[in-house]
Amino acid sequence: MLDITGRHGDGYHTLLTIMQSISLADTVTLTPDGSGKITVDCNDSAIPLGMNNIAYKAAEHFYRHTGIESTGLNIKIDKQIPSQAGLGGGSADAAAVLAGMNELYGTKLTADTLCSIGVQLGADVPFCIVGGTKICRGIGELMTDAPPLEKCCIAIGKGAAGISTKEAYAEIDLTGSFCTVDNSGRYDGSISSVKAVGKNAFEDAVRCPDVKTIKESFYSCGAEYSAMSGSGSAVFGIFTELSHAEKACADIKQQGLFAGVYLPVSHGASLLRK
Repeated sequence: MLDITGRHGDGYHTLLTIMQSISLADTVTLTPDGSGKITVDCNDSAIPLGMNNIAYKAAEHFYRHTGIESTGLNIKIDKQIPSQAGLGGGSADAAAVLAGMNELYGTKLTADTLCSIGVQLGADVPFCIVGGTKICRGIGELMTDAPPLEKCCIAIGKGAAGISTKEAYAEIDLTGSFCTVDNSGRYDGSISSVKAVGKNAFEDAVRCPDVKTIKESFYSCGAEYSAMSGSGSAVFGIFTELSHAEKACADIKQQGLFAGVYLPVSHGASLLRK
């Protein structure tokens, strides 16, 4: 679920959202290279490199916080999470950089400290550091544990069009209506409770035709619940039968669109040691 509850004077919006990590992930590789500068490489040409990349900014913030002088660091991103999808791909990369640099430099910063650095980069970064199932408030940084989602699989589909998060919030602001009722306490980890509280305040605001089409495809294949993820344009469908989720994704892929089946996971950025 995702509700917009208000807006700060600095432009940030306050949220009430239940977030769930899934097994869809980018791989971020950090390599000290003695170049004297931070560099970013990515397999997706649509992703900005250099100072405009949130992973680059994460490295800068880490060096600034710890006082470590950089002798050069290459950040290689193997992008699997679609961009402009509402799936937190950029935030996940920033989280991976912070977790990875903490290991690389042996700084032993706590998760709380990493989250305090991460929130300066983006509201979703703290969640992407710790992951699991969380009820998030504030701008997204105030997290409380929630019951893990019951056994299921989660299909993700994304249309050809992306949605700018900034533009999605601008559309919300035009309506001027914010949520004042907190229904998150009704969520208990069961799929039935997801169906009871589930909604996404952005869905009506952004009016992306692919969202409706993908939701209909998921439901026609037996999804228990489906909604847009974050500010879109990706859509998730919760299935109890793997074969049904695979059939839904096969139908979407036949249209030349992104689709895949994933599992809920209980962690955020994790380390893969060679």
